[in-house]
This record gives sequence, C-alpha cells and structure tokens, in this order.
Amino acid sequence: MKKAGLLETIDNKYFRLTSLGKSLNLEKIESFSSKFLSQYEGFNEFRNYGKKSNPSTQNFLEDDNDSTPEEIINIEFNKLNQSIKDDLIEKIKLNSPQFFERLVVDLLVAMGYGGSHQDAAQAIGKTSDGGIDGVISEDRLGLDKIYIQAKRWENTVGRPDIQQFKGALADQVAKKGVFITTSNFSKEAVESAKKSGIVLIDGNKLTSLMIEFGLGVQIERSFHLYKIDQDRFDEDNF
Repeated sequence: MKKAGLLETIDNKYFRLTSLGKSLNLEKIESFSSKFLSQYEGFNEFRNYGKKSNPSTQNFLEDDNDSTPEEIINIEFNKLNQSIKDDLIEKIKLNSPQFFERLVVDLLVAMGYGGSHQDAAQAIGKTSDGGIDGVISEDRLGLDKIYIQAKRWENTVGRPDIQQFKGALADQVAKKGVFITTSNFSKEAVESAKKSGIVLIDGNKLTSLMIEFGLGVQIERSFHLYKIDQDRFDEDNF
C-alpha cells in the first residue's frame, strides 16, 4: 500500500493513510491484492523494477515457459531488495543530518575502516574545514587518512560540490576522499571525481552497502536452493 501511495510513514515509526488512501471507500474493498493495487502507478513501478533494471527480464515475466525458477527468483529478489533500499533512503531522510553522520560512521566501521567505533565517531563531524565533514583512518593503525563528505540531500550533487570538496582536500594535502550522499551525482560530478580520485557513494550504492554489511536491516527469512549431487549417484564412488 505504501508503494501505491496509499500509506505514508509518520515519525519513522507509524503509518497513516495519505489523502489518496483516505479517498478510498474501504467498505467496498475486499482486499488490497496486487490486482487492486495495480491501478496505481507507484505500485506498478515497484512491480516492474526487474524489467527496468534489466530489460531482458521482461520476457521472463511475460512468458513463464521461457524462464527458469532460478531466473524468476532472482527477478523477485531484486524487486524486494529495491523496495528495502527505497525504504532505507526514506528513513534516513526522516532523520537529522547528525543521524546521517553517525550512520556513515557505523557503515565505515562495519566495512573495516576507522579503527574502533569510538575513534571513528570522534573523527566524523568534528572538522571545521570547508567541504569536509570528517576524517577517518583507513586502517586500525591510522597509517593513512580518508576525508569524508556526508550529505543528506534531496537534490543532485553537481560538479561545483565536487570541486569544493576537491579544494578542501588540496588544502589538507589529502590523497583520498569519499563523498557520500542520499541523492545522486550528475554526470559532470562523476567525471570531475574520477579525475581527482574521489570515491562517490550515491543513495543506491549507500543502501546496497548497508544491506551487504547488515546495517539497518535484519534477515527476515533465508532460502536454500538445492541441486543434485551427481557424485552421490555415481556407483564408482561407492
């Protein structure tokens, strides 16, 4: 229902009906099935995510006879994953910039940077240099430093933002920088970052890393795909 635009999140904890949801005559609705929700564009965009991210999957969905169970599972898994990533971004944006900085600390530590969590927490959000939000150790020994820019933004990050960060790195004689945002980067920003060796992490990459390192998510259930162990049925092995 949320993907259809019928529900919205309140205080990062509760759900309530949107104006569109309130316009429904609930007494006449038997169930909020996929068939019912398919009349809403937002829900259809969610359902069709697999087609958009990989056009070749469209044939799988249109003709089940041409798709294997593994291919169907992969498509549906990607759709569910994208839904979780969308929800993660929404929850991040509902919180403060300070929350986002702490989240960045948690992610970097989970990825093996920053030494201890305490060391990393002291580094982020403590600098006053223009264009730099924090400095974190690349390894536990602190042999090298990574300069961080963490922005909880809605708008696309452009080339001027990268140029400002680049200038701040030059002032610190820094070799490594990471720009993390909840939004995305313009083509010009990406090209500018490549020339300077700056690593860019947009909202999509950010949420992918959060899922990979188990930050802000929990495993609801696990599935195992089995195949025949051919060696077990080879008489020569007995």
